Amino acid sequence: MQTADAFCVVLVTAPNLDAARLLARKAVEGRLAACVNIVPAIESHYWWEGKVHHDPESLLLIKTTRDRLAALEEVLLAAHPYDTPEIVALPMAEGTPRYLAWLADSVRPSAGPGEGKLG
Repeated sequence: MQTADAFCVVLVTAPNLDAARLLARKAVEGRLAACVNIVPAIESHYWWEGKVHHDPESLLLIKTTRDRLAALEEVLLAAHPYDTPEIVALPMAEGTPRYLAWLADSVRPSAGPGEGKLG
């Protein structure tokens, strides 16, 4: 059984819901993420090219393993519309054993159809 420190939550912002859905689909279908939650409407304030900006965005909360993180980043960078996308991985401090087992199973490259279902 893996402990929570083998997992992470990756935060990614996208310019809109369509872009967020595309990134989520690529991550999950590629078995690079067990689950992606999309917060459809956030407001971001940031420095870019010497000016302060504020824009509406969508936020992705991506659950994966540290082992799959590099491959996930590669896919996100290739598909993301931003020049410098926010891709920030946070370590998981805790998780129920059943959820962590499901998460690990869901991102196994060899998992077949029907595997990785929670419950």
